[in-house]
Amino acid sequence: MDRSKDWLTQSEHILEQAKWSLKGNFYDGVCFLAQQSSEMGVKALCLHFKLECWGHAISRLVNILKDDLPIPENIIFLSKKLDKYYIPTRYPNGFEIGAPKDYFTEQEAKEAIENAEEIIKFCRESLQK
Repeated sequence: MDRSKDWLTQSEHILEQAKWSLKGNFYDGVCFLAQQSSEMGVKALCLHFKLECWGHAISRLVNILKDDLPIPENIIFLSKKLDKYYIPTRYPNGFEIGAPKDYFTEQEAKEAIENAEEIIKFCRESLQK
């Protein structure tokens, strides 16, 4: 059974959560949710092409798709940017001192959302082909 559309739907839902979190100034959470939404979007593509898709590194998942789908350079670049938000946005030991909430800015959060939107758009369009 192909559940790729379910994964894409959840990806878009999580991106909406990120946008709501931005309104509350939860910048660390926004960055993490942007990463998660992109990861799920790319996993939707992997499932569509019946590829193994374990792990959380978006850039690695995108790399798995290269044999089945042309991947634009900007998608690879944005994937690497969002990969950096997987751990330090959640765990205090990602930084020498302080909590993750102390380190992430509104600008980073807005960029994370924009990056996720681009990746999800690519995923949506690729699933429609």
